[in-house]
Amino acid sequence: MARADASRRPGRLGVGVVGAGKVGAVLGAALRSAGHAVVGVSAVSDASRERAENLLPGVPVLEVPDVIERAELVLLTVPDDALPDLVEGLAQLGAWQAGQLVVHTSGRYGTSVLGPARAAGAIPLAIHPAMTFTGLSLDLGRLPDSMFGITAPAAVLPIAQALVVEMGAESVVIEEESRALYHAALAHASNHLVTIAAQSAQLLGDVGVQHPDRLLGPLMKASLENALSSGEGALTGPVARGDAGTVRAHRAALDSHDAPDTRQAYLAMARVTALRALERGILSSAQGQAILAVLADTVEDEPPGAPDAPRP
Repeated sequence: MARADASRRPGRLGVGVVGAGKVGAVLGAALRSAGHAVVGVSAVSDASRERAENLLPGVPVLEVPDVIERAELVLLTVPDDALPDLVEGLAQLGAWQAGQLVVHTSGRYGTSVLGPARAAGAIPLAIHPAMTFTGLSLDLGRLPDSMFGITAPAAVLPIAQALVVEMGAESVVIEEESRALYHAALAHASNHLVTIAAQSAQLLGDVGVQHPDRLLGPLMKASLENALSSGEGALTGPVARGDAGTVRAHRAALDSHDAPDTRQAYLAMARVTALRALERGILSSAQGQAILAVLADTVEDEPPGAPDAPRP
């Protein structure tokens, strides 16, 4: 392991970044701003090399084993599916070092995935930033508003917490066995929001709206803020009102429009919304059943030729 630079402040580490993707380059830059020295970065694609040059200027681009050899803290920011094989492969090469901090940023995994490194004497930490990244310097300004989900053995948990604080953010401890469910919650909230926004913008574009973002932006921002502050008490719209006629009109419009993925998403989310509204007393039983009947795969009380009738 590289000897710590005596010119650095006490407690400062030599950081190696494995994977100069959107996350790795930004977190490497954040740790550098906190006084740590980034001693090497691995970057394969042209895009990752450009990110490394922009966010980590002057840091040498090295092969992965060379990054690890130099580093006191290794930051693994590779895709989730690549992480286990990478850790195991480096263990087989004898790359991991006793006392070395090995940190991954995967939301899916805790520290068990770092078992091969831990067996070599390394200290395993999982710190997952619960934010989306652009890979640009503006992400550094977003870190103070973000949270990290961290997992680590109890004895070294304060190290993970301290690293997050140094990057200007806050942390919440996630137990090892809860990581997948934790990550599913975040993906459901973030990734699916993007899909819903894109589908809604497409429908608005199809009806001639020139700037869908101007219609959707204030509405979605207000809905998100209300949902986070008031939970499902903030629910509005035809399902919450028990307005089965409006939901029927929505379904008819989507059935006749060439957007099958949006239709499927709308029906699925409307059903779940109706069920949760029923459970929480937002809808009466009669209202809920009327809404669910409209949303059912087969609506038996529709007249022939209605949207759900079999088509030739």
